[in-house]
Amino acid sequence: MRSSLFWRFLAVLFIPFLLMLVIAGLINFEPIQPFVNENPFLVILISFLASSFILFLLTKRYTDAIFKLNSILQKSDTELFSRILRKSPPEIEKLSHTIKETINRHKDVQTKLDADRKLFYSTLGNMNDGILIADQNGFVTLTNSTADKIFHIEEVKASNRSLAEVIRDYRVNELFEKCSNTKQQEIVSFETGPEKTFIQCIATPLDPEIPGSILFLFQDLTRIRQLEIIRRDFVSNVSHELRTPLTSIKLITETLQDGAIDDPAIARNFIEKMNGEVDNLTQLVEELLELSKIESGRVPLEKRLVNPEIFIKAACERMDLQAKRAGLLLTNSAESNLSKTLVDPTRLEQVLVNLIHNAIKFSPPGGKVDVNAHEEAESIIYSVKDTGKGILPKDLERIFERFYKTDRSRSERGTGLGLSISRHLVEAHNGKIWAESQPGAGSTFFFRIPIQ
Repeated sequence: MRSSLFWRFLAVLFIPFLLMLVIAGLINFEPIQPFVNENPFLVILISFLASSFILFLLTKRYTDAIFKLNSILQKSDTELFSRILRKSPPEIEKLSHTIKETINRHKDVQTKLDADRKLFYSTLGNMNDGILIADQNGFVTLTNSTADKIFHIEEVKASNRSLAEVIRDYRVNELFEKCSNTKQQEIVSFETGPEKTFIQCIATPLDPEIPGSILFLFQDLTRIRQLEIIRRDFVSNVSHELRTPLTSIKLITETLQDGAIDDPAIARNFIEKMNGEVDNLTQLVEELLELSKIESGRVPLEKRLVNPEIFIKAACERMDLQAKRAGLLLTNSAESNLSKTLVDPTRLEQVLVNLIHNAIKFSPPGGKVDVNAHEEAESIIYSVKDTGKGILPKDLERIFERFYKTDRSRSERGTGLGLSISRHLVEAHNGKIWAESQPGAGSTFFFRIPIQ
C-alpha cells in the first residue's frame, strides 16, 4: 500500500523535474527544445501549474475518501462502506474494510453488553431480596427496587450518597465497618420500624473484582418469623390443651387406685369425669385433623345452588336444645326470599353451629342468641348476636387465631379451634368473617358470602 502511494506522488513530481532537465540542456528534446529555450520561465510556470493541478486531484481523491470515512465512522453505519467507498483509492478501501470489521466486532460486543445489562437490571429489579452496593468510601453505588421499598429510599437520591444518609440504621453502618475490616461475610438481623419488618442483612466483600466495595443483601424474614411464632404458639397451645385433660385422667386413675374404686358412687362419678375428659381429647384431635385438612386444601367444597334459609334453619334446630339447657332463647330472624347461592351448605351450617355454640357458651342464663341473614351489595351477610359479657378490644383482633382464648374464657371448656375452622371455611367461599363487640354489651359475629 505504501509503495503504490509513493509511486503515484513520484510520478507527479517527475514531470516538473523532467522539464527542468530540458531547460538546463541536460536532455535534448528536439520537438519542444526551441520553445523551452525561448520561454524557460513560462515552461517552468506551466510545469508547476500542471504538476500542482495533478497533485491537487490526487490529494483531493484521498482527502475526499478520508472525509467520507470519517462521516461513516461518526454514524457507525457499516452498510455505507461498500456503497460510498467503492471507488476510493486502494489504500483507503483497505483501511475502510479493516474499520468495518472493527465496527462489526464492536457492535457484536455492544449488543451482548446491552443484553447482559438488561438481564442484570431485570433480575435485580425482580428480586424479592434487597440489594445495595457501597464502595470503599462508604458511598452507595447501586440499589434495587426491593431495597428502596424496605428502607423508603428514593433511587435517584441514593446514588453517590453515604450509606449513613441512605439507610439510617446504625447496625448496617456497623456491619459495613466490620465487613471492611475482616474482609469476610458478616450477618446481622434487626427490626425496622414502624412497620416492624424483620430483616436479615448479609454483607459480602466484592474483593478482588471491585476492591473495597461491599454487597448488602437484605432478606425480609417477617413472614418466616411470624410462622415460627405461630408454630411455637401452636406447640405450646396443643401441649396445654392435651396436658389439662391428661392430668385430670391421671388424677382420677390415681384416686381410684387409692381405694375410691371400692365405693361404687364415687367410682361412678370419677368414671363419668374420666369419660368427659376423653371426650374433650377426642374433640381436640378431631378438630385438629379437621383444621389441618381445611388449611391444606384436602377438604374440597361440595358446592351447589341452595337457598340459605335451609342451612340456617338446620343450624338453629341443631343448637336449640343446647340453648334451652343453658336457659337462653335462640331465635332465627333471617330475611325470607334470600337469593340462592352456590355454596357448600354443610360447611356453612358448620360455621353457623360453631358461632351459635360460642354465643351460648358465653351468654348468661336468661339471655338471647339471634341468628340473622340479609342481602347487601351482591352478598349475603350472616350474623349471630348474643347478650353475653362482650369481648375486650385487645382480644377482638385475635379471636379467630388457633387456640386463642380470652382471659375470661380460660376456665371454659373448648379447644379454641372452632372460630379458626369457621374462618377458613368462610374464606374458602371467598368470603370474610369478623366480629363486633363492646364489653358488657354482648357480641355479634358476622360473615359475608358473595352471591355467585
